[in-house]
Amino acid sequence: MKRIQIFLIVYFSILLLFVFTTAAQDFRGWTPTPGDTLMSPRIKTDGQVKFSIYAPEADKVRLISSDMPGLMRGAEMTEAENGIWSVTVGPVDPGSYRYNINVDGVSVIDPKNPKTSESNANTWSLIHIDGAEYMDTNQVPHGAVAEVTYYSTSLKRHRRMHVYTPPGYEKDAQKYPVFYLLHGAMDCDDSWSTVGRAGFILDNLIVGNKAKPMIVVMPAGHTGPFSFGGGRGGSSWLEEFEVDFKTDIVPYIENNYRVLSGRKNRAIAGLSMGGAHTLDIAFSDLASYGFIGVYSSGIFGITGGRPGAPEQDPGPSWEESHLETLEYAELKDGLEYFWFATGSDDFLVETSKATVEMFKKHKFDVIYKESSGGHTWINWREYLQEFTPHLFQ
Repeated sequence: MKRIQIFLIVYFSILLLFVFTTAAQDFRGWTPTPGDTLMSPRIKTDGQVKFSIYAPEADKVRLISSDMPGLMRGAEMTEAENGIWSVTVGPVDPGSYRYNINVDGVSVIDPKNPKTSESNANTWSLIHIDGAEYMDTNQVPHGAVAEVTYYSTSLKRHRRMHVYTPPGYEKDAQKYPVFYLLHGAMDCDDSWSTVGRAGFILDNLIVGNKAKPMIVVMPAGHTGPFSFGGGRGGSSWLEEFEVDFKTDIVPYIENNYRVLSGRKNRAIAGLSMGGAHTLDIAFSDLASYGFIGVYSSGIFGITGGRPGAPEQDPGPSWEESHLETLEYAELKDGLEYFWFATGSDDFLVETSKATVEMFKKHKFDVIYKESSGGHTWINWREYLQEFTPHLFQ
């Protein structure tokens, strides 16, 4: 036995010596660059943030953010003598923000920042600035967000969704209400749980007894490349997802998760395109949804012109197509919470207002909130934390 131990010690010593010798030869002649020790981004104590990238051969570098105020068109970065380009912005309010760096016309993620957020067409670098208690990563019990792969029978292919389960779900046997949370046109199923901070928002609400423990389903609202012109096979740009939602997503959740049944245990909400999805899905089966939220959205085209509809034959309006449901008194009685919120600077604010007025005309009890700001995640996270406590009470 001792001989075997001695043999193994000698063997592994020789192996380690070989590995280190080879590594030393590989690094011989290698000179570290200023980018090798670079840190980006850097959050300063005064709330300012410094972004940097090592690009010694570049001629022009810009920082671009889809949500950080003032950076939609970008901010010029300046080059130091060592080839590092930098810019400092802010102070930036607490929250999560997507950003990319444009190097000579090519948009790239920050190579020094491993945190990312997916959208419909690309990947963004992601930064979170602490200070907003409702969405920070606090020292509380946390739920889990899973990437779930399922097979869509309507689309004949595998699809992905994200599913949040509340703290303790893995240890207990109880059933939970379910909240379907939909993303916008430029996003994907990853967005609500990354830049949207949905999991952390739910954790903080639940631990503070501000919201019921629930399962939150965040599906992929696109069935192909985003286009206002329509989906495959001539179907509208909304229809394919809605078929997938009803025939595959909801049955998958109900067959694989411990969810409570009935209208009073099912909610749905969405932002922008997801708000349009929400209205179509809920009002095609209103008996199944007791809680509806619409963020920065409404009935597209209600103020004139509908995306994807041929000008020469627009067909019946949304109101006309859903008139039977809109006039069904018993369905209204079971709708426990119907909530709209839009920013005053949002390009869809008039669409939201007109949609709310249409529902009020049909005697629906609709709550409308107009906040400050525009069509950004700054608002949508706020709307989620304000809407969710009203669910399943």
